[in-house]
Amino acid sequence: MTIRNLDALFAPSSVAFIGASPEPGSVGRIVASNLVGSGVQGDVWLVNPRHSAIDGVPCHASVAALPGVPDLAVVATPPRTVPGVIADLARHGTRAAVVITAGLDRDLRTRMLEAARPACLRVLGPNCIGLILPRLGLSASFAHTMPLKGDLAFLSQSGALVTAVIDWAQGRGIGFSKVVSMGEMADVDFGDTLDFLAGDPESRAILLYVEQVTNAAKFMSAARRAARAKPVIV
Repeated sequence: MTIRNLDALFAPSSVAFIGASPEPGSVGRIVASNLVGSGVQGDVWLVNPRHSAIDGVPCHASVAALPGVPDLAVVATPPRTVPGVIADLARHGTRAAVVITAGLDRDLRTRMLEAARPACLRVLGPNCIGLILPRLGLSASFAHTMPLKGDLAFLSQSGALVTAVIDWAQGRGIGFSKVVSMGEMADVDFGDTLDFLAGDPESRAILLYVEQVTNAAKFMSAARRAARAKPVIV
């Protein structure tokens, strides 16, 4: 297992969103609004070659046109474009990406991972609702609300359960350190994330909703390590 570059995923100082859109109700619009309106500290850049600005926020034509190197990228572009976007990000120096896009077949997933591998660019997803870091004020997701700040890390393979748990917790005053929609776990999986969170001082306990374990040996090793440091509930 490896936690290499997961700090860029969980503590980014700059974020780029590739696939921003002005279309009301679209994933590109919701994610852009969440990123720009969440009050996150640091740079937030939008990328869409067909628009110069969205809601008054400038749009850049490409990853190469960004004014800096984002620690974290969020990708919500058509499936066939994802490997190329990841390759551009890897060349640009980005260290982590959340791929919200669904519908990547085996060939596209393989090409995406091959594009990321030379730069050790870590990929969360694909087919996820994103990543929320309430303590940083960062919602790199299309969740409808920002959870309360707290010390519970919540990881889920079900995007629908993420939104349901956020709603349930908000009415009960329960806050989160990290909310992670794991998606299809093409790269970053439960083992990697547990290993990182075992040493995370912001997370007092870890809650997981698991539908499938992709690497049982790695998962059990990471779960045992994390459980020696804090409660782990699966």
